[in-house]
Amino acid sequence: MRLVHALAWLSLAFCTAPPVRAAPPDKALSQRHRFDIHVQPLGSALRHVSTQTGIRILFPYDAVAGIRSRRVEGWMTTGQALQRLLAGTKLKMTTTGAGVIALAAPVRQTARQSLLSFQFAQASAAPADAPAAAVSPAPDPVADPTPIIVTGTRQASRTVADSMAPIDVLEARDLEASGKQSVRDLLGTLIPSISVSNSGAGASFAIKTLSLRGLAGDQLLVLVNGKRRHNSATLFINGTTQNGQSPPDLDLIPSNMIDRMEVLRDGASAQYGSDAIAGVVNIILKSDTKGGASALGGGARDGGGEQGRYQVDNGFAIGRGTLHVAADAYLQGRTIRGGPITSSLYAAGDPREATADRMRNKPGQPQVDGLNLSYNAMMPIGAAVEAYSSGTWSRRHADAFLTYRTPNTILNIPAIYPEGYIPHFHIQDRDSQVTGGLRGDGPAGIRFDLSTSYARNQARYTEESLNVSLGPDSPTRFHIGTVTATEWTSNIDLQRDVPIGLAAPLLVALGAEYRENGYSIAAGDPASYIDGGYRSPAGAPFAGETRTPGAQGVTGFAPETAGHYRRHAWSAYLNLEQKIADGVEVALAGRHEDYSDFGTTDTWKVSARIEPLRGVALRGTASTGFRAPTLQQRHYASSSTIGVLFPGETTTRLAPVRALQVDDPVAVAWGAQPLKPEKSTNLSAGLVLTPLSGLSLTIDTYQIRIRDRILLSGTLSALPDATRASGYNGLGDILLAAGLDPVQSGFYFSNAASTRTRGLDIVASWRADLGARGSALLTLSGNLNKTIFTRLDVPDLLADIGVSLIDRARQGDFTKGTPRNRIIANLNWTRGDAMLNLRATRYGEVTQVAARTVTVDGDTYYPDEVIAPKTIFDLELSYALAQGVRIAAGANNLFNIYPTKLSAVNQGTSGFSLYNPYSPYGISGGFYYGKLMLTF
Repeated sequence: MRLVHALAWLSLAFCTAPPVRAAPPDKALSQRHRFDIHVQPLGSALRHVSTQTGIRILFPYDAVAGIRSRRVEGWMTTGQALQRLLAGTKLKMTTTGAGVIALAAPVRQTARQSLLSFQFAQASAAPADAPAAAVSPAPDPVADPTPIIVTGTRQASRTVADSMAPIDVLEARDLEASGKQSVRDLLGTLIPSISVSNSGAGASFAIKTLSLRGLAGDQLLVLVNGKRRHNSATLFINGTTQNGQSPPDLDLIPSNMIDRMEVLRDGASAQYGSDAIAGVVNIILKSDTKGGASALGGGARDGGGEQGRYQVDNGFAIGRGTLHVAADAYLQGRTIRGGPITSSLYAAGDPREATADRMRNKPGQPQVDGLNLSYNAMMPIGAAVEAYSSGTWSRRHADAFLTYRTPNTILNIPAIYPEGYIPHFHIQDRDSQVTGGLRGDGPAGIRFDLSTSYARNQARYTEESLNVSLGPDSPTRFHIGTVTATEWTSNIDLQRDVPIGLAAPLLVALGAEYRENGYSIAAGDPASYIDGGYRSPAGAPFAGETRTPGAQGVTGFAPETAGHYRRHAWSAYLNLEQKIADGVEVALAGRHEDYSDFGTTDTWKVSARIEPLRGVALRGTASTGFRAPTLQQRHYASSSTIGVLFPGETTTRLAPVRALQVDDPVAVAWGAQPLKPEKSTNLSAGLVLTPLSGLSLTIDTYQIRIRDRILLSGTLSALPDATRASGYNGLGDILLAAGLDPVQSGFYFSNAASTRTRGLDIVASWRADLGARGSALLTLSGNLNKTIFTRLDVPDLLADIGVSLIDRARQGDFTKGTPRNRIIANLNWTRGDAMLNLRATRYGEVTQVAARTVTVDGDTYYPDEVIAPKTIFDLELSYALAQGVRIAAGANNLFNIYPTKLSAVNQGTSGFSLYNPYSPYGISGGFYYGKLMLTF
């Protein structure tokens, strides 16, 4: 309640304090225009403003010479445009008369300047008879070395260089030259502190998740134009490092619609709410009236993986407003990177065994086709208010083959599949999100933003396989079920500058948010989950034995697991940012959240930046954060037939494993408790160096402690055990005592762990003008990261029988499953119409940690698998054939590098597991492509 009271008092002060009136406002400065000013010499940018607005701008030539402007784009007042152009300079703006603005440097810099050093930009075109040399051509757009940012701050003119927390900004040209095709892969390729998970099974093979600073994908908040992006309905499960998550699916945003992406590498729950424990990705959509199109085609060196991607976008002026639209259509072929089956396929004595095709499994990249559409619109209403809206719509079909079932197995009915079969799983995604709002300048100097957003993600699962419990009458195609997630979020944000007598006015920002979440599970076809009770007749293989019920691969959702679930939450926040003196800035943030199912929580953040010397700055933050468990984590339940390593065995075998709801009787019997939110404490400190023009270096250290972390348990298997009186192992005894089936396997979510993550981020860039040899931008960035468990709880009933809840393999996913270090060196070189982009990425060691020991030839050990450090090279060459026409050829993983192959004990005999699935660069090898790009 203290935070609520503080918010109330500050709101009163916010509304009653007099607005800033440093000088009488000039009406011309308050007029709104549509600006599109690229990076160029500051003098040229000022002349651009003068020509467009009709304002005369006087400025000291000596102070402006050599300064590059920042990019200014969008609808804003003339005063706001000038403030953005001057951000980071020493120039001050004053009104000297109607329609005349003077810019001046501090007195100590201008005292010795003569009146002749002042230039003035006239709001008129050059005379028709002016010599050609007198009219400077418009400079070509270039990447902004110090771009304005909107993430992690409420200031409208803050830049990357003067941010109080580490932020990466990826411009459209960075994305186009990277060689990657999806938003997820673009982020994972260009930012070393982000890792991409490339493996998943069952219902999650098509979902790829991001990890920032070694944390979970749903501990990273995604925004689009500053508004919360919804999560996926599909729960990532049966995979590797990102098990148990349902983060936003970034592949459903057209990459050609992106103007830039800002990645805040710092905890921001107090600023943005739940999910921002690791940081924030803010995707800014295009809003200009330009357009482009591209076509890409390529494939993997060792076969498969064919890709075709076709993109087009364009912007239109609609009255005083703009509309930008984009379409992104893509096809991705599967890759097959398995090995031969080394076990018997047929019954003993079957002559087919000698000539059988043993390359039957099809592990690798799934086959995907999809279409993404997007729009971004803005329309001024009067002189000070703007209506805006943006949205995305996507459809995607992904399919993959699961593990091959041999003809001679209890998982097959030979009358239907005499040669065995591979479960073929399909996901049909339908996704949409629409946002709309009003923003502008209100009374008493208050800037406001009122918005609402509705999103829906639905995944429909189907499978071609078999329900062996139905015998020869089993169908071979099943509707497994449908999951749907919805989110409706509404926000009001208010800002105002309040003078308190310091170096700059105090920025006060406050607001509130209301959010409703829904999640539903629709049951599948009865044949996909029922137990038909079939037993093979006497004399037939497996005569009289019990068959696994439900569809093979992924079992259908049964009616008892289906349902519809809802919750709502509201929050209020307060942000304060203050420049105390030149080179000294501080910021405070506080947030109160109230959930219908978890109660209340308060978070805070303190940030500071000190620049004792020009070009040398220190920055740091301390904050708390939280993440509420998603409805998916609370209510998702499914069953899959996957490879399980049972105690005492040396190779995995296929067995049904259930994902259990925390209130499922089996989970409760094994000690499950209701989930509660995660809470975190983040500390970071950084050094920013800009010793020379074009050269910058940032070094940031961080520590993130997460309490009550939400994790999936290891696979708990209740099995027969003839050595025990009950006939079952300890887990089976527990289920038997609870009146449940004593032979089954499953896992569930818990808050049974706490973790600590420490790391270091380094980013250096150097921009060089090479004269006749062109220009180059060289960046070197790296991340060092380590996570340890500081607490691991085990329910007493499991501890009593020597069973861990978060087993060794699950612990290894977070401590060793992603590269301990990652270094990226990137060279972008341009000369005339040619451009080269060369990138080398070194991935540190990764370990797949085993859950149980195996005994081979009398030697008992944990069969851990290590991927040795490797360097992957990406290359793209492009050439402009004509104005607006460019061709490119490139390679991702130029030298066709593969991860380490698994040892024989982990490969097993199926041929499905050949390469280590924990590979941070996948198992498909090199991809080579050509691309045609048009701009208009």
